[in-house]
Amino acid sequence: MKSVGVNDPSGVAEARRAATDLAQRLGFNETDKGKLALVATELSTNLVKHGSGGEILVGAYEDSESQGIEILALDKGAGMSNVAACLEDGYSSAGTAGRGLGAVIRQSHFVDIGSWPGVGTAVLARVAPGAAPSIKPPTVPTWGGVSVAKAGEEVCGDALSVSDAGNVRTLLVVDGLGHGPEAAEAAVEAVRLFHRYNGNTIANLLDYIHGGLRSTRGAAVSVARFDPATKNISFSGIGNVAGVIITAGETKRMVSMAGTAGFNTRKIRTFDYPFSHGLIVLHSDGLASSWTVDRYPNLAALHPSLIAAILYRDFTRVRDDATVLVGKW
Repeated sequence: MKSVGVNDPSGVAEARRAATDLAQRLGFNETDKGKLALVATELSTNLVKHGSGGEILVGAYEDSESQGIEILALDKGAGMSNVAACLEDGYSSAGTAGRGLGAVIRQSHFVDIGSWPGVGTAVLARVAPGAAPSIKPPTVPTWGGVSVAKAGEEVCGDALSVSDAGNVRTLLVVDGLGHGPEAAEAAVEAVRLFHRYNGNTIANLLDYIHGGLRSTRGAAVSVARFDPATKNISFSGIGNVAGVIITAGETKRMVSMAGTAGFNTRKIRTFDYPFSHGLIVLHSDGLASSWTVDRYPNLAALHPSLIAAILYRDFTRVRDDATVLVGKW
């Protein structure tokens, strides 16, 4: 994803340009590019007006309902005490016309907002080609994530991927060793191997990835598989890519093994955890390991991409690539 710091009008222009450049690469027509430009402008302008500045993330998305471009607006400002009121046209806390979020909702195919007083606000807006529905269909999102390169790098050395083969959902996060193009090459190869060998057990799948990365600089890799029939999560990891289960207000960190996929590791083991509902979070070490969700009431009700972005906003190490993948059931 493209990250843009927004602290003044020049940041607003850069965020708009990042969104429209991606739209151009993905073949959006002029009308759809205009909608996306409006959404990017309103969200980034709100960061300056209400959030004392913040960050815009822009990237492509694809799910069972649509595919297009998503924009995430993240700030650590005062937050909203009444999100519903802020969504109404005419509401403003900055002496403006108060039509910003309403315009975003009208031009988007999907919008979700997480905000807490004293913590900040995060907004997810997804724009797909074609007219946005006037009545938004109910969405039951089951996964989402963010992957952001270290500042100054053109490519991200992390990657994430998801597979639904075999009536189970399997999630992958990989952190190529170091940064830049060679780290990204290792991450891309791990994703390719993940989909090629996904029919295997978790331990065998990770072993195939481990062997296939020998020609690269190596990576930290974690894989989690949820089987709804058995209500069980199988998890296996090599290196410092973490796996966490959040359910019923409790957080449980899963066990990962020391080593580097492609170079050295102990015997690959799988650990099983009972699970029926909640969140699974996989993340690279671009996220501080000490994060918690204690200050986000009802966080699990949000879209998984928004949850991932909030964790990224508040716990990223800044000097590293950062990837967060959230599975939700």
